[in-house]
Amino acid sequence: MKNDYSVGQQSPVNQTTKTTIFYFSGTGNSLWIARALACELGNTEIISMVDWDINQNNIDSQVIGMIFPVHMWGVPKRVLDFLDQLRAMSPEYIFAVANNAGQVSNTLVQLYKVMESNGLVLASGWSVVMPSNYIPWGGPGSLEKQNDLFAAARIKISDIGQVINHRVKMPVEKGPLWQRIVFTWIYKLSFPHVPEMSGKFWVDERCNQCGLCIQLCPSKNIIMYDNKLSWQNHCDQCLACIQWCPQEAMQYGRKTPAYSRYHHPEVKIKDLLK
Repeated sequence: MKNDYSVGQQSPVNQTTKTTIFYFSGTGNSLWIARALACELGNTEIISMVDWDINQNNIDSQVIGMIFPVHMWGVPKRVLDFLDQLRAMSPEYIFAVANNAGQVSNTLVQLYKVMESNGLVLASGWSVVMPSNYIPWGGPGSLEKQNDLFAAARIKISDIGQVINHRVKMPVEKGPLWQRIVFTWIYKLSFPHVPEMSGKFWVDERCNQCGLCIQLCPSKNIIMYDNKLSWQNHCDQCLACIQWCPQEAMQYGRKTPAYSRYHHPEVKIKDLLK
């Protein structure tokens, strides 16, 4: 990304402006991005979208950001549901960061259009590539590859911070045309069925019923019934349960026992539990 502020509309930098970042994170990628971006912006509060309904804090920020993972090549339902609350905050500048494993597809364009239909303006939106946490399709890659992605992400986040500080309004980032056609079609077909996808979860003999997965699940989709874990078909597909299981006893489908677990190395369980 070039630091060229002559493109788009911009406002003078105001170092006293408060920014609030709302994030949705299952395995820590979005939280890590939120923290790194907050360091670039200064005077920034970070709030989990999952906790927001409970906190009901008074938000008076002029700049508000949303950071979230790409789910099924589109915007997660939890983020779409959050837009009703965002509208009530009346910020002057809204930005978004969609973390993904290299296929942002039409996600930010979709978000832009949905926000526009709700009377909101998405001023800017970026794709940040991170290690994949979608374990049903494989592991996150080697540690060397992960570290390369983290290093590249830090550079991009620094550039994003400068754009936000200058209040630049610019087109959102998007994937190549074939992604936006094919993956958007898949998203529309799969999106209504995401909650029931939890039917593929199961646990092996290593499960010691510690209950961590129940505590981590943002949609309260997992319960303990008759000394067994049970899924309630309102899953977010964040995969926090399987990726953070201390025993690696949680599985999804038939292939995950062979795959490495992943969560961002700088994010701890306590960060998500709070």
